[in-house]
Amino acid sequence: MSAPTWGERPLPPLGLDSATWDGRPCALADITQLRLQLRAGLADGARPRGADEDDVERLLLIFEELASNGLRHGRAPVRVVVTTSKTGWLIDVSDAATGSPPAPAVGRDAANGGLGLYLVDRLSDAHGWTMQDDRKHVWAQLDYASSAGASSAPPVPVPPFPGPCTGPTVPTPLP
Repeated sequence: MSAPTWGERPLPPLGLDSATWDGRPCALADITQLRLQLRAGLADGARPRGADEDDVERLLLIFEELASNGLRHGRAPVRVVVTTSKTGWLIDVSDAATGSPPAPAVGRDAANGGLGLYLVDRLSDAHGWTMQDDRKHVWAQLDYASSAGASSAPPVPVPPFPGPCTGPTVPTPLP
């Protein structure tokens, strides 16, 4: 398995029609709880137009991999922001470990874990990391499978993210 390129790249620009979902998990158990809440919030027709069930599953896997990496390899506080737009999602996990960029596992037995960045590489349309405001941001971009049909309607915000460490937050459009 060749190592994915996790180069330093700026966060992709977000459109004016974007909406965000923000949380700050403190423990790995929080990630599972938040993933279940995200899944429930995107069920029953609440997902953005153009996103199908496979898109939601990819979003949830990428969310869990990047968020758990932030807790395991980063430094608190960890913040997870999911941004939705007319054509896809951006998952941005930031932490205070500015001296340790993401590094895919090399030469490790798959049974010992450490293959999350390979999974994100395969499932995302783009990914990278950057330093911004004294924080490391590790991100992945996921386009909807049929985003062409989504361009005529505004994005549906993902549900409120009741971050275990910060209490509930409400999705708000970005400036």
